[in-house]
Amino acid sequence: MMRADFSAIAQWIKPGTEVLDVGCGDGALLAHLRDVRLAHTYGVELADDKVLACAQKGINVIQQDLEGGLALFEDKTFDTVILSQTLQTIHETAKILSEIARVGKECVVSFPNFGHWSHRLAVLTGRMPVSKSLPYQWYNTPNVRVLTIADFEALAPEVGLELLDRVVLHEGQEISLMPNLRGSLAIYRARRAK
Repeated sequence: MMRADFSAIAQWIKPGTEVLDVGCGDGALLAHLRDVRLAHTYGVELADDKVLACAQKGINVIQQDLEGGLALFEDKTFDTVILSQTLQTIHETAKILSEIARVGKECVVSFPNFGHWSHRLAVLTGRMPVSKSLPYQWYNTPNVRVLTIADFEALAPEVGLELLDRVVLHEGQEISLMPNLRGSLAIYRARRAK
């Protein structure tokens, strides 16, 4: 089943462009962009099984830890660099955001919104939230950070990102009214600020 954010991301990808997905997982998004937008797709992933899954889908993938940055790529190598539901798993958040803005002419960042009302309610009742967008228990989560839409929008200019567009979803439906409270997944299109 295709993730809800794939369509939102695909709308920002021009046909035939060069796309890099950092933390690309099994390559499902890249395969979608290759097939639907005819993009030339590349991925960066650390996990052995996910690198193998990418290769099986015909995705060009480099096995590398994102925490070290993207030094092997020149400035503006790609039309778009994607960081899809990976930001919350990164220790060096500001560094990776700067790197994807350096390597891509534009970048797309998506993440689960910890500000969703159900997450706030779970914390108020004394528990860490578990939901479709944050499906792990506190003790087995790959997430090292939790952030809200407001947090990301405050951080973006500090790391030199100019936000160009935003889509906020909840269970596949676009949310426009009170997105930080009602949206469970945020997707941004950005570029390096001039």
